[in-house]
Amino acid sequence: MTSSEWGRVDDDGTVYVKTTDGERAVGSYPAGTPEEALHFFTERYEALSFEVQLLEQRVNSGKLSPEEAAESIKTVRAQVSDANAVGDLAALGARLDALAPVLATQREARRAEKAAKAEESKAAKEQIVTEAEAIATGTDWRNGANRLRDLLEQWKALPRIDRPSDDALWKRFSGARTAYTKARKAHFAEQDEKREGARVVKERLAKEAEALASSTEWGPTAGRYRDLMRDWKAAGPAPKDVDDALWKRFRGAQDQFFGARDAANAALDAEFEANAEVKDALIVEIEALVPVKDFDATKKTFRDLADKWEAAGKVPRNRMKELEGRMRAVENAIRSAEDDQWKRSDPEKSARANDMVTKLEDAIAKVEADLESARAAGNEKKIKELEENLDSRRSFLEMARRASADFSG
Repeated sequence: MTSSEWGRVDDDGTVYVKTTDGERAVGSYPAGTPEEALHFFTERYEALSFEVQLLEQRVNSGKLSPEEAAESIKTVRAQVSDANAVGDLAALGARLDALAPVLATQREARRAEKAAKAEESKAAKEQIVTEAEAIATGTDWRNGANRLRDLLEQWKALPRIDRPSDDALWKRFSGARTAYTKARKAHFAEQDEKREGARVVKERLAKEAEALASSTEWGPTAGRYRDLMRDWKAAGPAPKDVDDALWKRFRGAQDQFFGARDAANAALDAEFEANAEVKDALIVEIEALVPVKDFDATKKTFRDLADKWEAAGKVPRNRMKELEGRMRAVENAIRSAEDDQWKRSDPEKSARANDMVTKLEDAIAKVEADLESARAAGNEKKIKELEENLDSRRSFLEMARRASADFSG
């Protein structure tokens, strides 16, 4: 009989393994010696031990889910329990048992991770719902629909949470999308109705514009075109293709009328060019009247030149602003000179100025008499006070005399 620490070979060639429950036959190896038989079944044990080691590594690394790991442990445990191998099978069982706390820890971590992900998913879904409800109460018809589609894709990508919460949030989200879609359809239906109304109005405006295109009543017709343009803008947009065609008609009629008016004005401007040459010469004489030195003579000369100015007639439109501006500047200068002369000759102001001079002269005479008395009495304090008073009054008198001279001409 040949034996080792964990097994033996009986004389009949049967191989036994030693376990905590006693010996158990695991097979025979008739093709070899007892030593070879033990070696063969020991190698089986080593292979089984290596499988347990691999399972330990996979479990400890977390590569398997707790459920997958438990199933693998169960399978390997059955292999160890019934193994036809020679070795410390109890140690292998103990190593498998040692994986149970690892699985428990992993299950708890998975539960915590799942709970955290559920909370994240719930928060994300609540945010999606809040944004969708905000969109539903707004009027961003261009971007709102696209954003709601994006939010729906985000919702689909999120994991489900507890059923009551998930259903409640979905109900709000779906309700917001429905409300927005309904409002959007109503808006565009209203827009379509308005565009149809605008089409009717713009067709009428285009017809009237075309009827006016050949008018030669430049002023009234130009004013009417302004009114038509105001009504066109107020009508709002018609359907795009119709709007473009109607605008082409409306604009074409306008261009025809204003082109004819511009041509007529250009012909008039050519006629008025000679008038502008006359006024160019006159304005040089008129501007030479400023600054005004002799008001009466200047005023008479200006009236004569102004009569010639009016008689010269109209000038081209591009010269009107310049020439009229220069004429007004001279008129304003003469008017200002007239105002200054009137102010200087105002009888009431002149009388007040003369009265002020008289009163100041009387007051100064009295102060001078008082000053002589103070000097005779040797009253230095009084003398100083009266001298200061006299200087001040003489200064005022000088100003009053100049004012009086201005008003007297």
